[in-house]
Amino acid sequence: MSFDSLGLSAEILRAVSEQGYTEPTPVQRQAIPVVLEGKDILAGAQTGTGKTAGFTLPLLQLLSQQAQGKGHRPIRALVLTPTRELAAQVAESIETYGKHLPLRSTVVFGGVKINPQIEKLRHGVDILVATPGRLLDHAQQKTVDLSHVEFLVLDEADRMLDMGFIHDIRKVLALLPSARQNLLFSATYSQEIKTLADKLLNAPVLIEVARRNTAAETVEQRVYRVDRERKRELLSFLVGSRNWRQVLVFTRTKHGANRLAQQLEKDGLSAAAIHGNKSQGARTRALAGFKQGDIRVLVATDIAARGLDIDQLPHVVNFELPNVPEDYVHRIGRTGRAGREGEAISLVCVDENRLLRDIERLLKRELPSEILPGYEPDPSIKPEPIKNGRNGGGDRGRGRAQQQAPRRRNTGQKTATAPEQPGARRKRSAPAAAKSGNEAPRSQNSRPQRPAAKGQQQSAPSEANGNRRAPQRRRQRATLLGG
Repeated sequence: MSFDSLGLSAEILRAVSEQGYTEPTPVQRQAIPVVLEGKDILAGAQTGTGKTAGFTLPLLQLLSQQAQGKGHRPIRALVLTPTRELAAQVAESIETYGKHLPLRSTVVFGGVKINPQIEKLRHGVDILVATPGRLLDHAQQKTVDLSHVEFLVLDEADRMLDMGFIHDIRKVLALLPSARQNLLFSATYSQEIKTLADKLLNAPVLIEVARRNTAAETVEQRVYRVDRERKRELLSFLVGSRNWRQVLVFTRTKHGANRLAQQLEKDGLSAAAIHGNKSQGARTRALAGFKQGDIRVLVATDIAARGLDIDQLPHVVNFELPNVPEDYVHRIGRTGRAGREGEAISLVCVDENRLLRDIERLLKRELPSEILPGYEPDPSIKPEPIKNGRNGGGDRGRGRAQQQAPRRRNTGQKTATAPEQPGARRKRSAPAAAKSGNEAPRSQNSRPQRPAAKGQQQSAPSEANGNRRAPQRRRQRATLLGG
């Protein structure tokens, strides 16, 4: 199958061809025709499968069929993403594929000045890509009007729930018209995703191109057993002896990322750190240097697990295992993208045996493990508790130090899927919870909110925007249960 057979316009096909693409990926083959038919979709796809084009191409097609005039135009399509890196990536794709169309688009996220965003919104855009926090900032200042939105996309919805954005999503939904087409994309499934889909989607078509909660099959995964104090030494040895030119390394905390990058520099390896405490400019420069080959090792917290789009990234290293098994899938999904082969290596000390078992239980297989000569673990070393209970130092996208909402583990419950139903888009109502603002009762599996330690920030990926919002945003994540 070629892109020509998907019902896309000549202008979109031209833009796709100019990027060198001739055949759609599986998620694109399934999603594009369904979106063009006006149906809601619930799509489960691993990162790197081409899902961004899976919704941007049909949205451009539908919007261009009823293009607005030269005057002020309302926002007709809204794409919500959990992190500013992902928002920038989606916005870039829209610009690339829509460059021959009379459509306007822009992106708003935190960590940068809001006034230039206000100016672009004032001139009118057809497509808005946004992170939840900054979007609500604009709504509060009345610089954005969402009353004409026809299409809503929740990209990487599972990560948005993990980061505690459920309350913000409810508030955004309350600002949207009830008659719209909804597209929900999620790399992993959980009971929370099922609940959100049940409330948000109308007779959705299920699209699934990979087994649920599995790592990318093109990634070779391996575990190296090593003492915690020798991890940095082993990492430098692997990078140097195997001549790795581009390596993405994940740590658990922001401080750990900074320290490791400094140590690698002392070892003679060009390295940089990227995490939630870094300014948007610093993060952009580090990522650009990494893509261009000026930086050999990019050390990141889980803020980079989703939003980074790096072509042909060959190596990902888990310097420290994540506390939540699903984050392992997100991390190693940075390599092995679009069918290419990749390698994911985890340096595991005795402290992390339980975390490794949790990951293997999620993957439903045991990861190959070995010990490199000269780096044999000391059997006399006893396990120590992992000091930081969260994964890696992001913030919730507000720019302030905020406590991570405890993340519930995947319950393992399967997602009930609605059968595909023919017919045009139907009118629907926004979730009652979004309209009323009521909080859902906490589930049995929810953990109590822990107070933030002094100076501590949320550790999951973030949009890290400079928001001045009051502490009531720092709430525990809850499931969307109506109300």
